[in-house]
Amino acid sequence: MNLQEKLKIIQGLSGLTQTELAAKIGVSFVAFNNWWTGKSQPHANKLVIIDDLYKELTGQKIIPDNILIAKKLLILKQSKKYPNILKKIISSPDIYDQFLLSLTYNSNKIEGSTLSENETADIMFDNRALPNKSLIEQLEVKNYQAALNYLFNYLETDKKVSKELILKLHAILLNGIRDDAGFIRNHGVRIVGSNVPTANYPKLTELMDDLIKDINKKNKDSIALVASIHSRFEQIHPFADGNGRIGRLIMMAMLIKVNFPPAVIKQEIKRQYYTYLSKAQLKGEFSQLEDFICEAVFKGFDIINRK
Repeated sequence: MNLQEKLKIIQGLSGLTQTELAAKIGVSFVAFNNWWTGKSQPHANKLVIIDDLYKELTGQKIIPDNILIAKKLLILKQSKKYPNILKKIISSPDIYDQFLLSLTYNSNKIEGSTLSENETADIMFDNRALPNKSLIEQLEVKNYQAALNYLFNYLETDKKVSKELILKLHAILLNGIRDDAGFIRNHGVRIVGSNVPTANYPKLTELMDDLIKDINKKNKDSIALVASIHSRFEQIHPFADGNGRIGRLIMMAMLIKVNFPPAVIKQEIKRQYYTYLSKAQLKGEFSQLEDFICEAVFKGFDIINRK
């Protein structure tokens, strides 16, 4: 963890401004801002003060690779600012629409859509048909938008993720695109471009039942649970198509359930996403996937905070 990362975590957990933090450390705002931007480094005695602040706020010893714990603490602190994050999203039309657009555009783009974000917005909010784009891609936009609307409305009254909910979301997502929309696959599949083995279809019902039980278990480390469930769901691969998008909708439901915002996974970094997901599935190494999800949750907070 570098100094800039540590200072940002301290500010996020303390809620202090840069000016207030500078005064607490005993330096001028200019000196502090130079540390913040990487233009200069603190003297040794100031580094001790910074480390002590970090320990005080995170409740842990300074361990170089422990930035993940600090990020999780920062997410918890930010979530406490909102009594009900879902209500905040639904009651704010601009925030709601930004989530609809960001989640729809990025999730479809990760799966290979050629639509730009502006084109996605035209289809979603203006019901505009694009003659130079495929009808399937345009239907995928409207379907994902409908799935998000359904999920947000569902979570207002019921935070439990059920098999019925997952099948309903799949039915909406692939409505008019596939005949098997809303049904578990009855044949083998493989994940294109990956050597991760998927579940044999005769075992899908049992595996999904076990997964859903675990989704709804309480866990002090919500990010770890989300990463574990997302990894398992994608490896089970219960549908013939749409597993990635449904998996991210389930992730969203789990995060909202614990009063976190939806994770916005940017399509530009999908290679990292696939790499970390594969490491979790093949090697049981979850730290990078958890860290990736934390960063995606921070992007969700940015939307809520209108940044």
